[in-house]
Amino acid sequence: MTARQTPDATHRDEAGAVHPLPLSSDLAAALRRALLALPERPARIAVAVSGGADSAMLAVHAAAVAPELGIGVALFHVHHGLQADADEWGRQVDALAALLGLPLSEARVEVELATGKGIEAAARDARYAALAQLAHAQGTTHVLLAHHRNDQAETVLLRLLRGTGLAGMAAMAPVSRRDGVVYVRPWLELDRETILRAADAVRDASGWRPVQDPTNADPRYTRAALRELLAPVLDARWPGWRAIVARHARHMAQAAEILDEVAREDFAALDPGADGASFSLQAWRGLSEARQAHVLRHWLERNGARMPTDARMRDLLRQLRGLHSLGHDRQLRVEQAGHVIRCHRGRVWVEPRG
Repeated sequence: MTARQTPDATHRDEAGAVHPLPLSSDLAAALRRALLALPERPARIAVAVSGGADSAMLAVHAAAVAPELGIGVALFHVHHGLQADADEWGRQVDALAALLGLPLSEARVEVELATGKGIEAAARDARYAALAQLAHAQGTTHVLLAHHRNDQAETVLLRLLRGTGLAGMAAMAPVSRRDGVVYVRPWLELDRETILRAADAVRDASGWRPVQDPTNADPRYTRAALRELLAPVLDARWPGWRAIVARHARHMAQAAEILDEVAREDFAALDPGADGASFSLQAWRGLSEARQAHVLRHWLERNGARMPTDARMRDLLRQLRGLHSLGHDRQLRVEQAGHVIRCHRGRVWVEPRG
């Protein structure tokens, strides 16, 4: 689909005259659908803008589409300081905000590299924390993210290679909540080529150019390695693989939702404590082995405990299944990443480690 012109996204030349910026009809339509699908339409929405083509085009299209729906738009920029050009990226985002006539807020963060997560995960966590801080400070409840189908396909493959479970294979959701902020990803069904064509059209019309992050093509980074080394092979053999993998993610999301419903029903039948921190061992033992494991994961997650590794989960299941149904034969105490799981008088408990 070729880009179309609209008078709703504008820029001014040196003489102050207003000119339209070109919009992609595909990108604009997807954004409009996502905003209309929200249960409650926010009065104001923010766009997370790094300065790259994807987030910049989301800002351009939001500036045109959101006001049509009575939604105000602001830009959020997170300065990581991880690249030598980070200051220049900030200036490019500032120039984009001026071009669109939108308010811009910036947060500067220091990425914790000693957490053992790896630089990519640490930077992602820092970015989300900064976005939440900006949103809370300004009373903004919704933030737009520019993830697209290529990102989604890469995420599914990375999680598959890391051995993630069913919920993880669902990858990124069109709408998700984190730290009290609703994140909306309107372009998960669109290929990045559509975004790049829109960026070229905006460049030709305004002279504004997106920044280039060198880590996106550096195979020392996991996602870049997949993009630079594996993706070309898949492109040559299965040209439509990204759409197939993204469809797989949607199916996994539906399956995960069904399993969540089953887990909630199973847990409700385990005579849970009022705070959800304990359940009846005897009732739990009446479930099938697969449902025992699934409801246990559900219970740990709802109590804020980190998921154990497969090996630790198998060991925990073995110990619980080996206990007397009333729990009188011995006391169980298992430590799990800041929490303690114990069994006493026929009930299984989880609590933060003191």
